Amino acid sequence: MSERDPTLMSGIPELVVLRLLAQQEMYGYEIARSLKVLSQDALTLGEGVLYPALHTMEARGLLRSRPKQVDGRTRIYYQVTPRGRKRLERLTASWQRVSEGVDRVLGAPSHE
Repeated sequence: MSERDPTLMSGIPELVVLRLLAQQEMYGYEIARSLKVLSQDALTLGEGVLYPALHTMEARGLLRSRPKQVDGRTRIYYQVTPRGRKRLERLTASWQRVSEGVDRVLGAPSHE
């Protein structure tokens, strides 16, 4: 497992959760597991980050939730709202701009 830097992680949970939920509705554990698998363990969200982020996004109208019975258990499934899709578009564009800038700096010749 790689070293985690909270400063670098700022804002990333909202972006990646919205992206996953834009593809299909999921419940909390499923979101966390998908993120870990798709990122090849580079990104993990514990319960202490994931659930507050989900609740905040829902309160802001970016997500909506619904209870669903699965194998005798009630799970809360989340899906992206139209407002959440617009937010995802803006966050994705911002992330791509920043990521490309960082790539240019990291790939720039050293001035040693």
